[in-house]
Amino acid sequence: MTYQQQIGTARQTIGGHATWGGIDAESVARMRLQNRFQTGLDIARYTAAIMRRDMAAYDADPAAYTQSLGCWHGFIGQQKIISIKKHFGTTDRRYLYLSGWMVAALRSEFGPLPDQSMHEKTSVPALIEELYTFLRQADARELSLLFRDLDKARESGNEVEAQRLTQAIDGHQTHVVPIIADIDAGFGNAEATYLLAKKMIEAGACALQIENQVSDEKQCGHQDGKVTVPHEDFLAKVRACRYAFLELGVDDGIIVTRTDSLGAGLTKQIAFSKEPGDIGDQYNAFLDCDEIDVGQVGNGDVVITREGKLLRPKRLPSNLFQFREGTGADRCVLDCITSLQNGADLLWIETEKPHIEQIASMVDRIREVVPNAKLVYNNSPSFNWTLNFRQQVFDAWTEAGKDVSAYDRARLMSVDYDGTPLADEADERIRTFQKDAAARAGIFHHLITLPTYHTAALSTDNLAKAYFGDEGMLGYVKGVQRREIREGIACVKHQNMSGSDIGDDHKEYFAGEAALKAGGVHNTMNQFAA
Repeated sequence: MTYQQQIGTARQTIGGHATWGGIDAESVARMRLQNRFQTGLDIARYTAAIMRRDMAAYDADPAAYTQSLGCWHGFIGQQKIISIKKHFGTTDRRYLYLSGWMVAALRSEFGPLPDQSMHEKTSVPALIEELYTFLRQADARELSLLFRDLDKARESGNEVEAQRLTQAIDGHQTHVVPIIADIDAGFGNAEATYLLAKKMIEAGACALQIENQVSDEKQCGHQDGKVTVPHEDFLAKVRACRYAFLELGVDDGIIVTRTDSLGAGLTKQIAFSKEPGDIGDQYNAFLDCDEIDVGQVGNGDVVITREGKLLRPKRLPSNLFQFREGTGADRCVLDCITSLQNGADLLWIETEKPHIEQIASMVDRIREVVPNAKLVYNNSPSFNWTLNFRQQVFDAWTEAGKDVSAYDRARLMSVDYDGTPLADEADERIRTFQKDAAARAGIFHHLITLPTYHTAALSTDNLAKAYFGDEGMLGYVKGVQRREIREGIACVKHQNMSGSDIGDDHKEYFAGEAALKAGGVHNTMNQFAA
């Protein structure tokens, strides 16, 4: 409903109760608009529809790719979306990413933990709820400012401005955007995955990202020692997520299936197979095996047969089995096709470097079977982007016969090469990476998993160096506050950002002229009015 329709509806409701005369219809309308989403499920349904529209738009035009940044706190997510609205006027095609890595490192009661699914799984839905609490508060704050300006326009008799502000209220775009949320490997069996998925969806998640690693052996995607599970085990968890979406009425919820097979050389178990060529047999075909005869079977050996041959998979002291070298890409392709054929909506291929052609070589094969296959891709801080792209340019120049004698490939990260033609070309490739990869490699969504972890560390280091050094208080004023004022950072008025003005509005609604408000003439936040 429009603002005026909300007022009319509230007035009608109030009019039906003789004792509600002290309730103002316009105040009720304002509070309703400031609290558009009543539950996390309302958010999940709303944002799932956004993602589905965006996916269709990308299918029609790869230039319409989407982006997100990982956020580890509600305030960080809130400030990111406020910034996007400030700079670009819209949140279209911009999401949030919830990183299990950052939950483990920053949100666990055990303290900082590695990305190995050791953190409390309840901390994941708790962060989703926190993020949306802060995004909804951003709506309330922005609308509160519009309501205050509307009151001023009315008081001054400026009907044109009042009409403009009413239209702005009606056209207000919410800060609530989709969250792609990391459920790791499901934190247990399929039932555990289902239970956690329900909590995450109820908190507002419209998209769940699940990976094909063993839950109790899970590793960060950019570390060694990764162990995958047979497809049927993984697909049971994918179905568990879908059941959770359907049970809760989020029928178009999104499942992102991540394969770590490119860097995973181990499996915990041999897949169950009924007949040659089934999915279990295809998984087992990648095992590194020795051909033996019956007389060579030793105590405790595990053996399989294939095409009339007796094979002994190579088994490590850890009781894990290893895959053949060089099969990672083939396993990724099979993982992706199988996932899409069993309910997944988007793919995530975890790679060891940001190389468009490497990604595209797998996506091309996937699209031979599933033509509209699309990826979510991790533009990871675990990659040394500068070194990787300088080396890519070095290799391309070498192949093209260009003179690279001025460059040492192993030292290309060095500041000595900053500003050189090679470094400039590498930076340009980094700048256009997302656009180019969306067009060539089927990447619908680009995210950076841990950016705000790094920005928090960098900005704190800069402040500490200045404040505790010779600059003293000037280190804060010059490096933080002055920049906030001149760059229009909303939280420079931190009292307003924390909800003080919204509270004052409510006090006036509730108590009228008797309200004791914080925003009076002596409030120091008035110093930032200019």
